Amino acid sequence: MAVSADGKGGEAKEPGTRRGRATMDSEATGRMLEQAALDLIDRDGVLAGLNLREVADRAGVNRGLVYHYFGSRRDLLRAALQRTAAERRTQLLVEDGPHRFGDRMTRAVRGCLRYVTSIRLVLLLLLDGDPKLKVMPHRDTTQDRLKGDIAAGYVAADVDPVALHTFLKSVNYGYILARSAHAKEFGIGVRELDERFVALLERMCASLDGPAVTAQPQHGPASQDDSPR
Repeated sequence: MAVSADGKGGEAKEPGTRRGRATMDSEATGRMLEQAALDLIDRDGVLAGLNLREVADRAGVNRGLVYHYFGSRRDLLRAALQRTAAERRTQLLVEDGPHRFGDRMTRAVRGCLRYVTSIRLVLLLLLDGDPKLKVMPHRDTTQDRLKGDIAAGYVAADVDPVALHTFLKSVNYGYILARSAHAKEFGIGVRELDERFVALLERMCASLDGPAVTAQPQHGPASQDDSPR
C-alpha cells in the first residue's frame, strides 16, 4: 500500500488524476457539442431547427450526452451563446478614450459582422421565449462607456444613453440578419453593402455629435469593441 503525503495509508495521488482527466474530457465534450450546434445553425439557418441527433453526430459523441451535459435543446443553445460571448470579449480591443456616436456605431457594426452566427442564436432564443436570455449581458459596461462619451462631449448632452444603447443593438441585429438578402436583391456584394451602410450610418449619426468632436475629431481604425453585448 502506498503512503500518501500526510503519512496515512492510501493510494498516492499523482498529477493528472482520473478525476482531473474526466473534468477535462467533460469540458471538451461540452465544447464540441456547442460548436456543432453553432455550425449547424450557420449551415442550415435558424428556422431549420436544431436536430440534437445531428448535433451529437457532428460532434462525434453519443446523443445521450447532449441531455447529460445540457438537459435540453434550449440549454445547449444558451451555453453555446455564452461561450461565444465570452470568446468575443477576450478578442475585443481595449478603448483608451471616449468616442463620438458615429465612431461607436461603426465599431458596433463591424464587430457584429464577426459574430453573425452568435446573433442568429440570440434571435432564435428570443423567438423561443427563453426567459433566462439576456440580449445585453454587458449592459452596465456599455452604459458606462456611453455615459462617458456624453460627459466628455463626444455625444450631445441631451442624448438618452438607454435609448442610444437600444438603438445600437436594434440596428446591429436587424442589419446583420438581413444584409445577405438585401445584397442579393440589389445585386451587389455583401462587403460592398457593409461599407455603404456604415458610411450612411456615420452621416446620420453626425446629428448626435457633441462639442468635443469639432475640437478633436476621431477618425481612428474601427475595432470590435462594441459587438453585441
